[in-house]
Amino acid sequence: MSAATVMLTAVPAIPMIEPGDDLAAILVERLRAAGLDLRDGDVVVVAQKIVSKAEGRYLALADIVPSPEAHELAGRLKKDPHYVQAVLDESNEVVRQREGLLIAEHRLGFVMANAGIDQSNIEHPDGRERVLLLPENPDASCAGLKRAFDEAFDAEVAVV
Repeated sequence: MSAATVMLTAVPAIPMIEPGDDLAAILVERLRAAGLDLRDGDVVVVAQKIVSKAEGRYLALADIVPSPEAHELAGRLKKDPHYVQAVLDESNEVVRQREGLLIAEHRLGFVMANAGIDQSNIEHPDGRERVLLLPENPDASCAGLKRAFDEAFDAEVAVV
């Protein structure tokens, strides 16, 4: 019996991903440029953030109208009510809260801080504050990447 091997390799030189970018094509090109071939049984792990960016899952905070509930909760948490409303809009329920912390069950069933809404390193070119949501349908996003990888590398891979 041979021992199983796990090897992790980061795909080098991925550019800044923008809404509408063909993420699969970019990743295939970067894999090939690095001399990395995908083979049957390989697993490709893709960060949610670049999928969300490619899918344009941004919201401008100024475009969000906070509800009375968001204002009340934001006051207790010492958070921006626009941001809190974004969390509420993406959530089934608030699971836990305390100053500076909001744990929510995302509409997809994941329980996480701020319903997975991200504000880091997503500056808008005109300086407006915005947030980045999780992909609308992560399973469909992975399935699309898988099809592209399978075809490009003539291999049966998994995408997470």
